[in-house]
Amino acid sequence: MSQSLIFDMDGTLFQTDKILELSLDDTFEQLRSLNKWHTVTPIDKYREIMGVPLPKVWETLLPEHSDEVREQTDAYFLERLVENIRIGKGALYPNVREVFSYLKENDCSIYIASNGLIEYLNAIVNYYDLDNWITETFSVQQIQTLYKADLVKTIIRKYNIKKAAIVGDRLSDINAARDNGLVSIGCNFDFARKDELSHADMVIDDLIELKTILPRLNK
Repeated sequence: MSQSLIFDMDGTLFQTDKILELSLDDTFEQLRSLNKWHTVTPIDKYREIMGVPLPKVWETLLPEHSDEVREQTDAYFLERLVENIRIGKGALYPNVREVFSYLKENDCSIYIASNGLIEYLNAIVNYYDLDNWITETFSVQQIQTLYKADLVKTIIRKYNIKKAAIVGDRLSDINAARDNGLVSIGCNFDFARKDELSHADMVIDDLIELKTILPRLNK
């Protein structure tokens, strides 16, 4: 039975922090210029909730603002993220390409399941040519519930996956694995939290460790 690996994107494959603060600063500078924000950019609060769907992000960061302002802010933030990716401000985590090549050589199917929006994910995949290895990239934007567990279920059904592991840095990834009867591999990277990783079946400090884990998953 072939093995599948379903990866989170932000904080797992893509070093979001490289463009996060820059793009968030751009966005809140825009709000300040419109006289809709008057203090510093809430980067620390954003880091705390990293990984949740963007509508929830703006509810948290802009609790006193209207839905219209949140939607406008969301659209502008997406523009800045995509542009910063396209001009090379971001970066993959170390060993992504090496690990993906190894997985493909060992007949492992690779998928992305992310809370990021489609345009944002496509910008990353296209800039770094990840389609050379990835079967398909899925965004929570494609489902109604906005729950990653349901997104993973969509992948499992579409590709009739029988054996898989989810690789991610946050509790939403770990819960998505648990709710679908899959193995969870927690990534102890930038946005990870120890209390969340404690629920994972295994934890890695570098993606290169997947090369030694894969044979164990195949048993």
